[in-house]
Amino acid sequence: MKHFSRRKFLGKTGALLGAMIAAGFISTSAMAEDYPTAEVNTTGLAVTDDTVKVGILHSLTGTMAISETGAQEAEKLAIKQINESGGILGRQIEIIQEDGASDWPTFAEKSRKLLVNDNVAAVFGCWTSASRKAALPVFEQQNGLLYYPTFYEGLEQSHNVIYTGQEATQQILAGLDWVAKEKGAKTYYLIGSDYIWPRTSMKIARKHIENVLGGKVVGEEYKPLGDTQFGSVINKIRLKKPDVIFAAVVGGSNVAWFKQLNAAGINGAKQTLVTISVTEDEVLGIGGENLVGFYSVMKYFQSLDNDNNKEFVKAFKEMHGDDSVIGDVTQAAYLGPWLWKAAVEKAGSFDVDKVVAASEEGDIELTTAPEGYVKLHPNHHLWSYTRVAEWQKDGQAKVIYQSPELIEPNPFPEGYQ
Repeated sequence: MKHFSRRKFLGKTGALLGAMIAAGFISTSAMAEDYPTAEVNTTGLAVTDDTVKVGILHSLTGTMAISETGAQEAEKLAIKQINESGGILGRQIEIIQEDGASDWPTFAEKSRKLLVNDNVAAVFGCWTSASRKAALPVFEQQNGLLYYPTFYEGLEQSHNVIYTGQEATQQILAGLDWVAKEKGAKTYYLIGSDYIWPRTSMKIARKHIENVLGGKVVGEEYKPLGDTQFGSVINKIRLKKPDVIFAAVVGGSNVAWFKQLNAAGINGAKQTLVTISVTEDEVLGIGGENLVGFYSVMKYFQSLDNDNNKEFVKAFKEMHGDDSVIGDVTQAAYLGPWLWKAAVEKAGSFDVDKVVAASEEGDIELTTAPEGYVKLHPNHHLWSYTRVAEWQKDGQAKVIYQSPELIEPNPFPEGYQ
């Protein structure tokens, strides 16, 4: 994996909003009259002299709401901050929100509504790969622009999607390398929810375990999305006694999965478990006491100790309540509107093709992201760190490992397709 040195780019940071202005990603002097609507909108988007409309599309209901609620909250925070700083090309951003309802056909239907009926300039949304795959043909047919915030399996690159979460080489492979080295793991039990992302992720994981790490997969199991019965899987795990449980259980199923593990006496004191799907958002429902000593592999945790993140957490809680929590996807969702703003202002236009072209030049960066320095790769993914954190009883995670350098995104790793 290629790496990117952070020392060249990271320096002192101030308050989040002030730093964004100083970095040039917030233009306080941009006026609409400097960017005539006829010039910045040549494709019939919902752009006026004063406003630009965008879509937010996440599951507000159903089994995925536990995971997706924070993402839409973060996108609204970013848009609020952008508007308060003067907007984008002198225009205020207006939001049209739709509920994907944890149903993949609904994501496709709502995507079409946002692009065809509402003519939004960009959409921030989706969570599961199933929802993204369902919506993708709509975005490609209508030439819309989607900012997708979730860690995912990779093996995709679309003209119409900017991926602000990690792909497999930055999360799955790096996480397995860590547990093999630090825990001396040789045997693995793979479990995930039954849809595209977990199955593809585990296919990639199995290849890495067997072909690179020289380990053995002693079990592999998938449960329907939303399932709450894990007794038979837990019995198989107790029989196989793997060194590591490698998990990609998604959404509300995590509550039952971890509570039943704990009830069966499988906990962090006795068993190494690494999950690539549990963030602070899920822990809020699971309960920290059911996760103590287990590990998550992500690029962001709310506990990150840097000034950017402290300002972000403060602003998020002020907007959404002191009891709200911030997970990896929530933070990645927050980056979407900022990256879109940077690309629009670089292009001097809201037209999708021009925004995409600006995004592909390889020089769009955010020095003030809560996770740290962020740079958009021409392949539409972000350079990022891999971080491993151990869950604590209070529902927060203690970061115990960070990759030495930013890892270059590689959505099509050789030998894993």
